[in-house]
Amino acid sequence: MLRDDRAEGEGRRNTARNVLGERLEICSIDPMTGFFRDGCCDTSREDVGSHTVCAVMTADFLAFSKSAGNDLSTPMPQFGFRGLKPGDRWCLCAPRWQEAFEAGQAPRVVLRATHEGALAYCSLADLKRFAVDLA
Repeated sequence: MLRDDRAEGEGRRNTARNVLGERLEICSIDPMTGFFRDGCCDTSREDVGSHTVCAVMTADFLAFSKSAGNDLSTPMPQFGFRGLKPGDRWCLCAPRWQEAFEAGQAPRVVLRATHEGALAYCSLADLKRFAVDLA
């Protein structure tokens, strides 16, 4: 599914690109993800965490992330966050994905939904090794 670029936010480009140089696809709308909570791993200057990697959650990664200080699995209803479970797709911070990769805990990624901005932190070759959407 392709993203809808009609409602541009401040600091966002007209057409976001993925790491393959194509139009950025939606990562997930259930759960709703993305820095802009529009389902896409789009980014802007305001996104200091670079929420650009569309990752498929695993139990191992969720445990790793929790141990590293970013608990993504515990529900926080006060923020409308139900907590992630294995199989959920989520726009993960590129530096966190790289940290998990270096620790041998990286989750799989959806390249077509991973923003090109992730390449500032992760190599395309490494992302491709974990891709779920390469034919």
